[in-house]
Amino acid sequence: MTVETERETGTTRARVRKLARARVEDFARVEAFASRGETTPLERAPRLSETLDCGAEIWIKRDDVYGTLTGGNKTRKLEFLMAEALEEGATMVVTQGATQSNHARQTAAACAKLGLKCHILLEDRTGRRDENYTRNGNVLLDDLFGATREYRPGDRGLNMNEEMEIVAKAYRARGERVYTIVGGGSCPTGALGYVRAAYEILDQAREMDLDIDHLVHATGSAGTQAGLAVGLHSVDADVNLLGFGVRAPRDVQESNVHDLALRTCAKLGCTPIDRSKIVADSNYVGEGYGIPSTSTVDAIRLFAETEGVLLDPVYSGKAAAGLIDYCLTGTFKPGEKIVFLHTGGATSLHGYLDAFA
Repeated sequence: MTVETERETGTTRARVRKLARARVEDFARVEAFASRGETTPLERAPRLSETLDCGAEIWIKRDDVYGTLTGGNKTRKLEFLMAEALEEGATMVVTQGATQSNHARQTAAACAKLGLKCHILLEDRTGRRDENYTRNGNVLLDDLFGATREYRPGDRGLNMNEEMEIVAKAYRARGERVYTIVGGGSCPTGALGYVRAAYEILDQAREMDLDIDHLVHATGSAGTQAGLAVGLHSVDADVNLLGFGVRAPRDVQESNVHDLALRTCAKLGCTPIDRSKIVADSNYVGEGYGIPSTSTVDAIRLFAETEGVLLDPVYSGKAAAGLIDYCLTGTFKPGEKIVFLHTGGATSLHGYLDAFA
């Protein structure tokens, strides 16, 4: 490739990136949730990298400190979702999640900030009945943010989004203008938050002269991975994206992410993303969703002791366990640059005292 061709290619990519970013900015967003200049730190993790001693260089994208809603990846989604709720004249938001749901907590905070009522359906996915789990952590914060809640059993195969719509219908009958948000905010509107985050990460890496080999993160309800995948795809970024699953088997998780990614592509107006771009590893789920394994707890301790960074037992802790294992087994190679997207959730640690006894 000649210098002129390289220059033309670089110019074309810059133009494509600019157009893709412009399309995202066409959608309404609640900017009141953003803080710290709207970007979160992309920090090198030298002590973690040194401790793992595999030759890979680890960086952490600190979305755990994003925004004003106690931090976490769901805030990026809620910027777009709550803007849509306001456009529709909503007086109440109804959503659903697991007992210690980070999404529920951030949605409750968003509603408090915007003066909307918030009602949450919490699904029991662990079978735990102890007060520390059912009343502390994110559940306590749901209360403090003024949300009301009700529960559903997790062993009856209920479709929680359908349950949520039944509840929303009842509130509408009482005169509320209800806006519903699917679990995790994982719909095309919510995924736009991580399309935008992908551009942010690429911009930061370019400014730091950082060539990212792998971008890894926890993947559950699919919105974060779908958004990142579409964002990287829309600008033809040469970055390997890997989601570490926290609940579903690999084939189910990848299918869910790809389906949402396709719908997000359609919303954004970009070409459909190929199925091969969606990769998930569900080998670190352990006994099930919301149940931390030994490797999860070890990962949380390692990040805390080496970098002063707190992970959570449901999402980021399991993704970190995968990251650590990939380093120790040589899957990540010496010299590779690994960015770990920290999706937040440390507020739920207080509901898991027994795991750290």
